[in-house]
Amino acid sequence: TSWRVIVDHTRMSATEWRAPGKDATLAGMIRRLLSIALALCALAAPAHAKDELVLGMTQSPGTWNPLISSMLAKSLISNMTTRPLTAWNADWKLVCLACTELPTIENGKARVIDLPDDGKGGGKKGMEVDLELRDLKWGDGTPVTAKDVAFTLEVGRHPLSGVASSEAFRRIIKFDAKDDRRFTMTIDRVTFDYNRIGLSLLPAHIEKPIFEANPAEYRNKTAFDTNSTNPGLFFGPFRIVEIVPGSRIVLEQNPTWTGAKPHFKRIVVKIIENTAALEANLLSGNVDYVLGELGLSLDQVLAFEKRHKDKYNFIYKPALIYEHIDTMLDNKLLEDRRVRQAILSAIDRKAISEKLFEGKNPIADGPISPLDPMFSPNTKHYPYDPAAARKLLNEAGFSDIKNGLRHNAKGDRLSLEITTTAGNRVRELVAQVIQSQLRQVGIELRIKAEPPRVFSEALNRRQFPALAMYAWVQSPEGVPRTLLASTEIPSAQNAWSGQNYPGYRNPAMDAALDAAERELDFDKRRALFADIQRIHAEDLPVLPLFFRVDPFVIPKQLKGVTPTGHLNSSTLWIEQWRWEN
Repeated sequence: TSWRVIVDHTRMSATEWRAPGKDATLAGMIRRLLSIALALCALAAPAHAKDELVLGMTQSPGTWNPLISSMLAKSLISNMTTRPLTAWNADWKLVCLACTELPTIENGKARVIDLPDDGKGGGKKGMEVDLELRDLKWGDGTPVTAKDVAFTLEVGRHPLSGVASSEAFRRIIKFDAKDDRRFTMTIDRVTFDYNRIGLSLLPAHIEKPIFEANPAEYRNKTAFDTNSTNPGLFFGPFRIVEIVPGSRIVLEQNPTWTGAKPHFKRIVVKIIENTAALEANLLSGNVDYVLGELGLSLDQVLAFEKRHKDKYNFIYKPALIYEHIDTMLDNKLLEDRRVRQAILSAIDRKAISEKLFEGKNPIADGPISPLDPMFSPNTKHYPYDPAAARKLLNEAGFSDIKNGLRHNAKGDRLSLEITTTAGNRVRELVAQVIQSQLRQVGIELRIKAEPPRVFSEALNRRQFPALAMYAWVQSPEGVPRTLLASTEIPSAQNAWSGQNYPGYRNPAMDAALDAAERELDFDKRRALFADIQRIHAEDLPVLPLFFRVDPFVIPKQLKGVTPTGHLNSSTLWIEQWRWEN
């Protein structure tokens, strides 16, 4: 800015200093000075001309506490303000983020050990994992230490804390701090994923007094929601400085961040739940970039590219995003698996993918993607087959047809409600297509679209009456325990912890999940994952639709955005993003 002022003043004075006999000499000297000034200005100009980046996404988090609930919207923001201990990078390799070195059996930082006799016969094996924290500080200057790790584990293990999934926390039976940054965790079993520690830390100096005052009320009293802009809640490259619920989140550079300095001083995230309005804001310039993980729908981007491919770079990232329909197994109409099999057989998923997504979204046969090394190609596939659907419904007792709708012997009409997120035009359209197709086999489907926060809360408390359509974002080779294990069914007794929202219980599935986690040999583990997929395809507690492709519409000036295609989103590397004219 100072160079620009000097250049302007030099131009103004060039005619004022034209004295007789000195015109050529003085004017020439001024022109040379002007040239030098312009050259220096060009050299001094930064590579990016924007200090503020305005992002857009379609959902607003229900809570900011990293352990409570599992909304993608929260993850996209918290990835800019904190760092998990480990994460999967864009190359699908596990790396340390908040730690200094990834522990492995090979480097001696992870070990199989004999556990103390528990009085039930002994002989159990467990693991010890050594970790060291990077030099990190919370936004108020307090160092991030092993005390924060110990407190985070304490919250996760408490039966009343209401964390999204407590199973992983309960497995850590011992925590031994060597000093402020080095510690050892003892796990109660041998698992292949012992070093996948995607733990998001809580600041003990802020949250511990709140938690210890009343663990059962912690989820409602956490400072992440009552004092969300407290700098001490964040140790990442950015910290939250303003939240307008349902409207925007403002982040600024965190002065205590010890990693690479971000290129942007300020980031504004606008919440625009309607995807058509989101596209309009992008075109008008009110939004610089729409987050690919939670923004424009695939059909929008396919059409958008045809009109604006000169201004943006387009990336269609195949991802571990599982679009599906949860079934409420407490609903008497859905308790017979033949009804669930019939519903899936009556949905023409191939036609939906081809007509809405130009065939880019592959059909899913279960929760494991074909991109995942653990995928089994032998999993049972349900093709579009209305005749098979009618046969299954007859066998399940819904053979009496009145006014085109099926009833059972008790007179119960096969009428179901499907809930999904409002504002997502494509998801609502998919629901309408499914409604029409189920009607053809005698099933009535009522559609209910809810705001994402309302929808998420209903899921967490298992308050959807019949069907719920949404998506999971998963990590590579992840065992779907939290989705399918009987111990992961949310209830008032476990403070609504767990993500088995259908309420699925099958001892064979529980055994397969447990065996897969404990198997270190890759090929043997694949066979166990095949069992998980086989049992799931038979029971269908969840109706698989397709695996999504994430469409990224990136302005040509925005550099450093790298789609990952899995649970750890691109915003986890926000400090690499920059704007170049």
